[in-house]
Amino acid sequence: MTTGQETVQLRLEDRTAWITLDRPPLNILDIATMHALDAVLKRAIPKCDFVIFQGAGPKAFSAGAEIADHTPKRVRKMLSAFHAVFRRLAAADCVTVAAVHGYCLGGGMELASFSDFVLATESAEFGQPEIKLGCFPPVAMVTLPQLIGMRAAARLILTGEQIGATEACRLGLVTRVVPDAELPAAVTNLLEELRKLSPSVLCLTRKTLSRLRIAGFAKQLKEAERVYLSVLMKSHDAQEGILAFLEKRQPIWKGK
Repeated sequence: MTTGQETVQLRLEDRTAWITLDRPPLNILDIATMHALDAVLKRAIPKCDFVIFQGAGPKAFSAGAEIADHTPKRVRKMLSAFHAVFRRLAAADCVTVAAVHGYCLGGGMELASFSDFVLATESAEFGQPEIKLGCFPPVAMVTLPQLIGMRAAARLILTGEQIGATEACRLGLVTRVVPDAELPAAVTNLLEELRKLSPSVLCLTRKTLSRLRIAGFAKQLKEAERVYLSVLMKSHDAQEGILAFLEKRQPIWKGK
C-alpha cells in the first residue's frame, strides 16, 4: 500500500514502512513536511516492525530544516512540529533505518542519526551547520554526545564542519558505508538479516535498548528547546544569521 502527503511518501509492505522525504532536490524540511512526517509515522508505526527513511532524488537524504521557518514568527511552530517526530520515534517499538545518500545536514542529520541503523553511500556528506547561521541543533545537542562522545560532538556542533560517510562511520554516526549504487541492496540485505530473528524478541530488545539509550531524552530536549526559544532566538546574532542567509549575504555579528 502506498500513500502520500505531498512532501512525504509512505509505502507499507510486509510490515515495513518505507518513508520518503519528497521535496527534491534537497528534501528541505519545512513545517508542512514536518507535520506530514509525524502524521505518516503515527499511521505507520502501529502497523510495522521496520521503518526505513530515505530521500527522493539524487542529491540528498535531506539538507535540513527550512531556514525561513527559523524567523521569530515561525520558529516556535517549527521546533514543535519537528521535535514531535523525535518524541514519537523515541516511544516507538519498531526498528528504524536511515538510507542516506548525498547531503545529510542539519535536521536531516538529526533524523538520520536518531535511527537505529544508518546505511550511507560513499558519497554521502554529514554535518550540523547551524552554528554558521548563529543557531544550534537542539536534538543533536542531546543525542550526539552520547552517540559519538563529547569531543566528536563538540567538533561537529561548534564548527559546523561537514564530513564524509567514511569518517561518519569511524565516529559511530553511520552503521555501514556502501558504494553509491548498492544502497537499495544494502537496505534489503539488512532487512533480510533482521527478519531471520524472532520478531517479538527483536521488538522487546529494541524497545529496551531505546529506553535505556534515551533515558532523560525528553527532559534534556525540553531544556534545549527552552534555551533555543527563550535565549538564542531572542539574541541579535541568531536573528542576524538567519536574515543574512535569506538575504544571501555575510552576517554581521555583534556578539549579543
